[in-house]
Amino acid sequence: MADFVQLWVYMASTPLFGLTATLVTYVAAQALYARVDHAPWANPVLWSVVMLGALLLATRTPYPAYFAGAQFVHALLGPAVVALGWPLWQRRQALRRRGVALVLAALAGGTAAALSALLIGWALDLPADVLRSLAPKSVTAPVAMGIAERLNGIPALAALFAVLTGMVGALSAKYLFDGLGVHDWAVRGFALGTAAHGIGAARALQVHPDAGAYAGMALGLQVLLAAVLMPLAARLVG
Repeated sequence: MADFVQLWVYMASTPLFGLTATLVTYVAAQALYARVDHAPWANPVLWSVVMLGALLLATRTPYPAYFAGAQFVHALLGPAVVALGWPLWQRRQALRRRGVALVLAALAGGTAAALSALLIGWALDLPADVLRSLAPKSVTAPVAMGIAERLNGIPALAALFAVLTGMVGALSAKYLFDGLGVHDWAVRGFALGTAAHGIGAARALQVHPDAGAYAGMALGLQVLLAAVLMPLAARLVG
């Protein structure tokens, strides 16, 4: 027991703690995900967040101390997003044929996502800065933070809304698509990437290659459209 305590004290004071905790937690969550045949409720990102949060609370570990090690995994996010371009390259001919339709669909989907969030927030009488942070909820978190800053919102809150939106999309999309009778993998993937950005795209990649490719396309289009059009729309309205 004394050896275990010494090991814990050592790891908790070095970047090894955050790195080890992140890897072990995700591997365990991924094993559960595979064991239940990739059921949406067992999404490994969701359960990794829950387990890591519980661990930090139980050990009273400050988030900066944890992130000192977890940043090594965080640095891989950029290359992982770039890797989404490979499935798109493999389907470049089909994407060229559908280019205009995909851009219009992305514009319509992004507009619906932002407006619906703003209307719900307005109906709940949320403060103006919270509404501005809520608008980019369907854009991947780093970009949502930048957009919220441009809109005079709260970047940290925008990141939270984006993560929650991605989680809800990844968990509920299968049941929603099945209920609506949507079976085309490209359509399912594009809709999921539009509404649930990176977390939705990751879920789509795990389910079907066509769904993953179109989810990656939708993710990229939302980033471009939202980064350009949201600040412009705010200026026009303001």
